[in-house]
Amino acid sequence: MVLRLSRHVGALCFLSAAVFVAMTGMEFFYFRRLSGGLASLDMRYFGFTPDEGMAWLTALGRRGSEIILVWHYLTFDLLFPALLSLTLVSLILATGRRLKNFRVLPAQMQAIFALVLVLPYMLADYAQNIAVARLLSDFLYANPDSLSFASALIVTKFALLAVPVIVIAAFWLAGQRRRN
Repeated sequence: MVLRLSRHVGALCFLSAAVFVAMTGMEFFYFRRLSGGLASLDMRYFGFTPDEGMAWLTALGRRGSEIILVWHYLTFDLLFPALLSLTLVSLILATGRRLKNFRVLPAQMQAIFALVLVLPYMLADYAQNIAVARLLSDFLYANPDSLSFASALIVTKFALLAVPVIVIAAFWLAGQRRRN
């Protein structure tokens, strides 16, 4: 099943981009209004301090927290990490198969390679979503330790996302060089 993903790379890229655009649109046109212009915790690639996290939660209030919880974490962010992960796996397989050394690997090894690169990102993304959703659903849980943990998960998620993206770029560049 994993090996067939490379056949659907275009559709997966389109769907991932569409969901990403919808999520980003909601962030800039709706969620930031709810928080008085503050960026969501998910958008802070380099993390945030406990004070910054608390300021965001306070600005949202109960109503804003519930809206973001429902419209982001219980809809888009349930789907997006898995969809992006499938897209990344398909891109690794598609770009890797353009390279002789990758193509000669057994199909199962190609799939395992792609999954090993992508699964840590997906697990970190879902762990981060759970941590932030917990903060949004229960203000009493928002303390410096839980806010620092959520921040660390956000930084980890983006660092782990960089790994498959770099591999895809390297495979693509290597494939381009072989063509020229």
